[in-house]
Amino acid sequence: MSKIGSSRPPRSQRARLRARSQPELKTRKSERTRAAILNAALDFLWSHPFHEMTVNSVMASTEAGRSAFYAHFKDLHELMETLLKMLQDEIFAVVEPWLEGSGDPVALLDETLTGLIQVCYQQGPFLRAISDAATTDDRLGKAWQQFLGRFDDVGYGRIVADQEQGLIPDFDPRPVIIALNRLNAYTIIKAFGQHPRRQPKPVGEALARIWISTLYGPAFVATGSSTLVRK
Repeated sequence: MSKIGSSRPPRSQRARLRARSQPELKTRKSERTRAAILNAALDFLWSHPFHEMTVNSVMASTEAGRSAFYAHFKDLHELMETLLKMLQDEIFAVVEPWLEGSGDPVALLDETLTGLIQVCYQQGPFLRAISDAATTDDRLGKAWQQFLGRFDDVGYGRIVADQEQGLIPDFDPRPVIIALNRLNAYTIIKAFGQHPRRQPKPVGEALARIWISTLYGPAFVATGSSTLVRK
């Protein structure tokens, strides 16, 4: 049987999302092992679907054995849920400008979508793997829906707040933010979830056009900015 690493993409093209052990001078071996397992799983998912993943396939590219896996994770589902939480945290970091920032909301949204595309361009294969698995695996299906639902909730709150300031027209924001977020997920997975990946700039421009037009108006699409002011 060929080793897992034989079908990996070059290191320079692998996922940017990486697990890191704590920054103390003398990191505990268990923390380094946990990070290595998470990173091995990410590398595996660059070229394999989740249903092909086994504990052995993950541990093959680490220096630890099977027992080390079960010291950190109950099963492969917990491993995938941990990776999804890592990605959620990374995405929340780049969408903060639009969610929390003040000033021009159109420019903040444009900045946020640029950051989102950069993250998801790197993580497309992982997003594809977990979204595909979610269709047949109940536990991952629930985790995937919770992942999307968190972005629905914070996006809903942002739209309501901007509506209260007269920045966004009055409409029911819940179905709109769900539609926008599902459009993001589908478009990003389609564009970046397989090799070769599409170039990120046109994908980002398309999503920005739709988001800006829907929320703030088509007049602001060309410039990615406006005269609106969020307090």
